[in-house]
Amino acid sequence: MAHFYLADGGGADWAPGSTVTLVGPEAKHAVTVSRVRVGESLQLGDGVGALARGTVTRADPAALELRVESVERVPVRLPRILLVQALAKGDRDELAVQAATELGVDGVLPWSAARSITRWQGPKVAKGRERWIAIVREASKQSIRPWLPTVADLTTTRQLVELAGSTRMLLLEPTATQALSDLDLRGEQSAAERDIVEREIVLVVGPEGGIAPEELETLTRAGATAVRLGPEVLRTSTAGPAAVAVLNVALGRW
Repeated sequence: MAHFYLADGGGADWAPGSTVTLVGPEAKHAVTVSRVRVGESLQLGDGVGALARGTVTRADPAALELRVESVERVPVRLPRILLVQALAKGDRDELAVQAATELGVDGVLPWSAARSITRWQGPKVAKGRERWIAIVREASKQSIRPWLPTVADLTTTRQLVELAGSTRMLLLEPTATQALSDLDLRGEQSAAERDIVEREIVLVVGPEGGIAPEELETLTRAGATAVRLGPEVLRTSTAGPAAVAVLNVALGRW
């Protein structure tokens, strides 16, 4: 069952014995690039928790039809993990988004940090977000994600300050005294502590030069916590995915 494609929406109506039709670029890619043929087994997802498995009954670039044999509906995982990825030069921010998606992140927020060399301005704002959406979509298909991660609009530091008050925000900072792996995310807590843990977990990753001191001060004052990974200083392209992996273990996802 190597092939997985996304049929946006409609998963609520999927049931064994029904037929699901894949159209547009997904159908064209399946038939012309992956060379899916009638009689092959295939998986489809709707991006919001539904997975259908079945046999292809029609395969042409205009439409691919799947006779559904089984349907699985996967509930959303809580707490959700969001990655705030600072814009970075080259493709380092895109590599981070791709890997974090494959590792199970639930949402991505592009951040225009103080030390970001790359800037999204004017038409680049919409174009950059569309590019990240495409990366998330392809990475979700590769890793067979039941839930398609969200990609937020370009985020400012001021907006992160507001977010820090309603989430559990973790700032990845190599000089922090507290290790990410030392956080107790599953132990016994009071009702107040459980309320904090059940909030969305927001990982904030700076650009090549790291999170600026003034940003660290502003965000920690707003309620964020600075944490470090190991003794190594990771690139912006690897820090976020590494932290997502640590959280997957801490939350019992892995």
